Amino acid sequence: MKVKSFFILGFAAITFSGCLVYQKVAYEISVDGKKSGEAKVSFFDLKSDALGNKEFNEDKDNLFNKLLKSDEFVFSQKEEGKEIIGRKLFVENKKLNGEVSFKFKDINVVEGIQQQDGYYFLTVEEGDSIISTNGTVVPLKKFKRIIWEGNEKVLKFEMLTDVNLDDLRELAPFYKSNSSNDQ
Repeated sequence: MKVKSFFILGFAAITFSGCLVYQKVAYEISVDGKKSGEAKVSFFDLKSDALGNKEFNEDKDNLFNKLLKSDEFVFSQKEEGKEIIGRKLFVENKKLNGEVSFKFKDINVVEGIQQQDGYYFLTVEEGDSIISTNGTVVPLKKFKRIIWEGNEKVLKFEMLTDVNLDDLRELAPFYKSNSSNDQ
């Protein structure tokens, strides 16, 4: 699983013409039953890979209006088994970050985390950069697996993307923070 598959590029879960990318993604999953619970997904250093101004303006509109405020994003995630309960953007150290919180009834919708034989586990590609977790990382042939004990109530992991952000366009200067922007 490449990082790009995580939450369908996070905020870019609805397919639009541009591409929003980020440096790091962090998951905190609270399990309240065997398979249900809530998750918070945080995206760090959101940028646009748009080359032209038209595409860049579309990326800004998609992020600041459609993904942050619209019901379309909420409905698309509900179809995937994720009930959005919060979404916000914020600037920290001149970087635009985002956060999405959702409830789920089946942990499999949270990036394919599985529950089996008293354990939770997530399998990722060998090259994916897991930078932290409260589980155990086990290397396998061509894959890595993060394993958590079945009695663990909070599953955490952070991953870096393999995207070079240096030449991408900053979004933080265009974000106007106010309470009507965040849900």
